[in-house]
Amino acid sequence: MNNSSASMNPDGGDGAWRADIEPALDNLMARNLEREKVKRAWERVKSNKGAPGSDGRTLEDFPTYAREHWSEMRQSLSDGNYQPRPVRRVVIPKPHGKGERQLGVPCVVDRVIQQAILQVLTPIFDPRFSESSYGSRPKRSAHGAIRQVKTDIKAGYRIAVDLDLEKFFDTVNHDVLMSRIARKVTDKVRLRLIGRYLRAGVLVGSTIEATDWGTPQGSPLSPLLSNILLDDLDKELKLLPPYMTSFILLGLYYHILATHVIVG
Repeated sequence: MNNSSASMNPDGGDGAWRADIEPALDNLMARNLEREKVKRAWERVKSNKGAPGSDGRTLEDFPTYAREHWSEMRQSLSDGNYQPRPVRRVVIPKPHGKGERQLGVPCVVDRVIQQAILQVLTPIFDPRFSESSYGSRPKRSAHGAIRQVKTDIKAGYRIAVDLDLEKFFDTVNHDVLMSRIARKVTDKVRLRLIGRYLRAGVLVGSTIEATDWGTPQGSPLSPLLSNILLDDLDKELKLLPPYMTSFILLGLYYHILATHVIVG
């Protein structure tokens, strides 16, 4: 296996992101490391099953590994020195023969850490997402989006636009995404860790490649990070004049067919 260069794994852009910072949420990493949150994160990862990441460790390996190394990892996370491993590239066919989709499978330990981060970040960001957003959100699903579409049809809408953001996960700009996160999170340790996850690299065969763009499909954090980035688009579309919004805009932008609906 080739080693990744130092430039592949920077500090996650721990400088001053150009963003309007909301009231400080500066002790989030400590909340991430609470015993119950880590336990719930592990239960979620275990229930989701999944293949090993780039380190080859399986779900069955994790309990023993955690007992031996968790104290060290916890300290590393708390100090801001933790370095995630690269994700493992997996390629699957898209439905209906429409090409291939590249997934990034994180190591089990990184899936647990990301799930713990997700538990803390979701209540911070999700309540302010658009009411017309249904993709990868708590208590929301494609079924809810379909019910909303039926309601809009009854209200008189007759045109629906099915929109797909091509290669969205592969082309996310890290600096833009981090600036959006920094609007609500000022915990530098947390921000640095998220940046490191974005730039951890990807194992393709036996070679580690840089990830200067994108967020890997297959990582627990990716759906929330995508919604954070797309939230500005939702709000901009809501500001369009009425003559431009007399339609329903459908975007199937996540591979589990979570539907994002914006109704004019």
